[in-house]
Amino acid sequence: MRKISRRNFLLASGAVAVTAALSACGGSSSSTAGSTASSTAASSAAASESAAAEGKVLNIWCWNDEFQGRFNDYYPEVSEVAADKSTTTLKDGTVVKWTINANENNNYQNKLDEALLNQDSAADDDKIDIFLIEADYALKYVDSDYVLDVKKDIGLTDSDLAGQYQYTKDIVTVDGSQRGTTWQATPGLFAYRRSIAKDVLGTDDPTEVQTYLSDWDKFNDVAAQAAAKGYKMLSGFDDAYRTFSNNVAAPWVSGTTVTVDENIMKWVDQTKEYTDKGYNNQSSLWDSQWASDQGPTGKVFGFFYSTWGINFTLLGNSLATPTAEGGKEEVGNGIYGDYAVCEGPQPYYWGGTWICGAAGSDNIETIKDVMQKLTCDEAIMKQITLDTQDYTNNEKAMNEIANSDYKSDFLGGQNHIALFAEAATKIDMSNAGPYDQGLNESFQNAFKDYFTGNVDEDTAKANFETAIKEKYPELTDVVWPA
Repeated sequence: MRKISRRNFLLASGAVAVTAALSACGGSSSSTAGSTASSTAASSAAASESAAAEGKVLNIWCWNDEFQGRFNDYYPEVSEVAADKSTTTLKDGTVVKWTINANENNNYQNKLDEALLNQDSAADDDKIDIFLIEADYALKYVDSDYVLDVKKDIGLTDSDLAGQYQYTKDIVTVDGSQRGTTWQATPGLFAYRRSIAKDVLGTDDPTEVQTYLSDWDKFNDVAAQAAAKGYKMLSGFDDAYRTFSNNVAAPWVSGTTVTVDENIMKWVDQTKEYTDKGYNNQSSLWDSQWASDQGPTGKVFGFFYSTWGINFTLLGNSLATPTAEGGKEEVGNGIYGDYAVCEGPQPYYWGGTWICGAAGSDNIETIKDVMQKLTCDEAIMKQITLDTQDYTNNEKAMNEIANSDYKSDFLGGQNHIALFAEAATKIDMSNAGPYDQGLNESFQNAFKDYFTGNVDEDTAKANFETAIKEKYPELTDVVWPA
């Protein structure tokens, strides 16, 4: 696979025009190719030089405070955290500066891209040292010259990485070069309300509920039964999308052609049916209706969630009194304890966050230690899961918990790690690509007007084609299923 050159780097996010990218890089495609080659050759040299003279400021870029929390709580070298959490001081005096830019409207990537393009000219204490990426756009960064090889440049070994799930390494590997590492694996399950399952199906037992939801035909039958009882099967348009999009036959893009997979059109058909029949609440991911549907007043049967979602989002939404207002994570506060999980109709994954070392960093040894401790250390990985219910990236540690008497009070005493451990081995990232986030978002946005009856299906298709050609002018054709 050919690396993304500086000339084309920003185009992968659709953030700027070709002329802007050329201007930012100061030259033509031929001069850019030369700079790309020299940048590649310089990465290892920069890494070795930096190791000899560690900086005292570690700049970390991310889009929310999830990793910041993991770092502050579990990195052994943390000495002090500022009251406003803007900085973290390590035991050797290094100051970690946190730059958090929200993901909305591509904001995080846009600002990160600008900073990476200016990395060479930035002062040492202003250079990015670590930045985080998500699965949907991982290839855009790891297939570029802005990221260090975690083994060749940073110094992790095969032994360090041996305990991790293979897919978490594959998605950030280009031509044999692994260019990121993660503390989490993100298999998905279906989280359902125990009380609603009992009312609709007569049982809340995860094994029994799974028999009713093991394929899409059965899932749709339960949706009809739930509606007859006054419940919604799903909250909104987007809930099931990942389950369909993760089971496609090929990547979104080949060359300059976008191919809409047949399985994604099955999501369109199902979502249109659910909307027309009142099986959903017509919400969108992350909006207030979607969040409310997960709480005490919600009447929704269940939600497709991966590992991080259960502890990072669903639990919080289930509480009548948020922890920020003095509420406790315990039975009696809202519907804490009323959820359980099962496999659902298809295996899938959702999200995942990778730690990348930035080319040009003067903190290589610190980056190495952060990666070792927070993504490779079996004991730390296990403790994170026991403390937070997050599913971490160490197969041995997760299997130990899966086969133990571990129970989640939030999930009514269920050992959900056992289901996640089984699902994690089924994750296939072979169809992931650099355009995934933008195309997935554009597709969902284009079809919402179709679901609500504002446009017909052909118009929704045309709107999708228009949106992606504006976002990605280098993509020239769109092929739909026959």
